Amino acid sequence: METTDFTLRGDHITLDALLKATGLASSGGAAKVLIAGGEVRVNGEVDTRRGRKCRAGDEVVIGASRVRLSATPAANADPGH
Repeated sequence: METTDFTLRGDHITLDALLKATGLASSGGAAKVLIAGGEVRVNGEVDTRRGRKCRAGDEVVIGASRVRLSATPAANADPGH
C-alpha cells in the first residue's frame, strides 16, 4: 500500500478537498463519485460525507493508497528571546 503523509495548514480539511489535494481524485466531481460510491475509508470505516472534516491523526484509504494526516508543527514565536 502506498502511503502519503499530508500536513494540514489549519485544523482540518474536508474529505473531498483532501482527495483533490493529494491527487487521489482529479476533480471535485471525481472525489464526490468516489466518496458517494463508498470507496473511501476514514480511520477504517467507510465514510460517504464529502464534507467530513479530516483532522491530524486521521487516516484515509482509497484502493491501494493511504493518506496520513498530521498537524503543522508549531513555529517558535520568538526563538531568540
